[in-house]
Amino acid sequence: MTTITSRRTLLPTVLRVDGWSTALFGAALALTAPLLRDPLGLPTPFGLLFGAVMITGGATILTFAVRDPHRYARPVAAVNAASALAMTAFTAAGILDLTGLGIAFFAAGAALVALFAALEYAGLRQATR
Repeated sequence: MTTITSRRTLLPTVLRVDGWSTALFGAALALTAPLLRDPLGLPTPFGLLFGAVMITGGATILTFAVRDPHRYARPVAAVNAASALAMTAFTAAGILDLTGLGIAFFAAGAALVALFAALEYAGLRQATR
């Protein structure tokens, strides 16, 4: 019985954690964008925009987690995987003049987003067994 319950709750739990962490981090990024300009090399308008997108994305993921997590998990995982690749490519291309800390910031973000994609995919696979 525990296995069946955990199979049913892993995916919505991962989506809720992804949604909340994305939205809260987006809010923190938007609120601190002016302060992060110098240490990260991240222009304030970019930090504000990136934060706003993250807030919106987090709210969307939370909605999916509540409504029908099994229906929306695959697209969420795909967007997360694409986001991780895009953040990596964006950083590697040198589009912004990021500091060493800024590069580490984006690399850590890409790794975390990739982890969420993997957990969502694993949760989806586990739920469909």
